[in-house]
Amino acid sequence: MREVWARVARLLSADDPETGRLARVLISFALAWSLLVAAPVRAPVLVWSALGAAMACWLAFVLLDGRRPRAAVGLLAAGSAVASAVTGSESAAPTVFTFAMLLLFVAHLTPPVTAVVAVAAVDLVLMTGNMIWFGQSARSIVTQGAVMVCTVLFAAQRRQYRRALQDRARALALDERARIARELHDVLAHSLGALGVQLDVAEALLTERGDVAGAVARIRRSRGLARDGLVEARAAVAALREDVPPLPDALRLLVTEHRRDHDVRAELRATGTRRPITPAAEVCLLRTAREALTNTAKHAPGRPVTLDLSYGDQSVRLTIRNPLPPDLPSNPAAQTDMPVASGYGLSGMRERVALAGGTLGAGPVGGFWEVRAEVPSEGPGRR
Repeated sequence: MREVWARVARLLSADDPETGRLARVLISFALAWSLLVAAPVRAPVLVWSALGAAMACWLAFVLLDGRRPRAAVGLLAAGSAVASAVTGSESAAPTVFTFAMLLLFVAHLTPPVTAVVAVAAVDLVLMTGNMIWFGQSARSIVTQGAVMVCTVLFAAQRRQYRRALQDRARALALDERARIARELHDVLAHSLGALGVQLDVAEALLTERGDVAGAVARIRRSRGLARDGLVEARAAVAALREDVPPLPDALRLLVTEHRRDHDVRAELRATGTRRPITPAAEVCLLRTAREALTNTAKHAPGRPVTLDLSYGDQSVRLTIRNPLPPDLPSNPAAQTDMPVASGYGLSGMRERVALAGGTLGAGPVGGFWEVRAEVPSEGPGRR
């Protein structure tokens, strides 16, 4: 029973409060009750015939609205017109039918504005003429006409508001689709571009120089680029999700893991006002930080490491810094690139950061080894 109520609650929460299932059920009960209590004295055959036709139009609208909405709203308009033609009788049922069906017709998004105005005008004329024919007072005619006009204006305002919400939701969906396409293009373009360059070089080495060893090295590098490109594509897709932490939090997780795994002092310092960057650039910075930390653990074990994330007006810079080991000054080339097995040496990082629109540099600076990656931001200055 609890599951049934939960399902009903979900249906009601997702339902349109003005033209949805609940509104139609309530209107159906109101119309049925008005028929039960109706007791027309003057022209009962005419009144009952009109009410029966209006009720048939309503039931047909409920059945056809989901499959043939244009025909359904046409029946709704016909039912309101038929009911308004007998509104002047002493029974309240025709008035209930007229106002309920006209309200739903105007609030419905299917009919155009011209049809809404035409149906409302026809109903008003029919109601006025019928009330005059039944001998209603001028005050009653004016009052009921004013109520009908207010009802139509209220329903029209609600219709316009709902249409604006739909247009906004459609625009947001199109913007989101364009953003996802753009971000995936950024990631795949620079990954596949670097892969294509390596394969072209491998082909040239084989066909022009006959350098099999060099071509094999390029192919192996291409395989590493393909693997890293797949990782970056997955990371970019993950970056599009709401539950993925922002760049500072993701870097902080890397620092925490490095501190735990290698038992060294590691910290992250973030400065400046946080600005958005593309997932491709974010992936490059995360990969740069991860590989730089791996390189630090291998070439400078036990040394503390510091990550500085700086947000500027036009760019975002990440600097990874650790003290130089004692033997590095005598052989500074030892850390100029990472082992090929890592698949993402400093040269590979330079290529990928460049394809993301940024720059990367690395080298000894004042007794420290620094890796500096800078990518453009999406701040107001770049829009």
